Amino acid sequence: MMKKKGQFQEVRELTVEGEVDRLDKYLAAELKDYSRSYIQKLIEKELVLINSKPNNKPAQSLNPGDKITVKIPPPQESSLSPCDLDLEIIYQDNDIAVVNKPANLVVHPAQSHQGPTLVEGLLYQLNNLSGIGGEKRPGIVHRLDKNTTGALVIAKNDKAHRHLAEQFKERKVKKIYRAFVKGYPRHDKAKIKAPIGRDPYNRKKMTVRKENSKEAISRYQVVKKYNGFSEVEIELLTGRTHQIRVHLQFIGHPILGDKKYRGPTLLKNDVNNEHLVTRSMLHAWKLGFIHPGLEEFREFTADFPADYLKLQQFLSEKLS
Repeated sequence: MMKKKGQFQEVRELTVEGEVDRLDKYLAAELKDYSRSYIQKLIEKELVLINSKPNNKPAQSLNPGDKITVKIPPPQESSLSPCDLDLEIIYQDNDIAVVNKPANLVVHPAQSHQGPTLVEGLLYQLNNLSGIGGEKRPGIVHRLDKNTTGALVIAKNDKAHRHLAEQFKERKVKKIYRAFVKGYPRHDKAKIKAPIGRDPYNRKKMTVRKENSKEAISRYQVVKKYNGFSEVEIELLTGRTHQIRVHLQFIGHPILGDKKYRGPTLLKNDVNNEHLVTRSMLHAWKLGFIHPGLEEFREFTADFPADYLKLQQFLSEKLS
């Protein structure tokens, strides 16, 4: 496999040795630095040539001896405007940054969202971000839901991005969360193994189902029990959309404040009748991975936000 450069960041050439069912699957296996979704975009833009002819079909089959040329374009410069969100930087060096994401903040721009996102905050506070994620997602290797707080790793260069993305893909990243849930789980420590797919009745939700689903595994343990509520620690062994929220609802203990998955809200009984829970009380507490530059395992802990600690104190004092 040869590597060239010119108007592109990189050009790779490969020779197919056997019959191949799908072009995108073949390239994802050969070009381990890039994700399959990124490769599909290259194919659709006709930046992948088969025997010197452009091809825009990711499902194209290949024959032995076919010559494949892959043109990697340079990263796009972002048109997003930096915004001072005063993000808490847990750690940073030349390769990565780990931030403590606040609540009520979307990670990257989307058509359905108006207002600043974490990406704009990163552009303001960090000097460099990887370009693999595209113009709208510089540096973004993984995501947290809008109202989920906690540790998020950011890639500062493409090499670090590929290294981290591969670890997430291979399920080698340690992801531990904390949450407040309704009631008391039947077991103080257990594994939830229940496949998750799109809810056929509400496309904005996920649900446990057998058909059109993917394997999903979570492991939890009860940290403390209160009067009618529990604080739990959850480790993600897979990474499906809304996995923790769906799994906890599935076992009958939804997260406090998670209205989408039937989580209860809690009112503080004082003069102001203050709402104590205004969001899903889920926090990405610990994140561990092989540092892409140091090649050693590093683990980072994100401090609990003020509303989480406030609820913790209230439950201890009022509902114990």
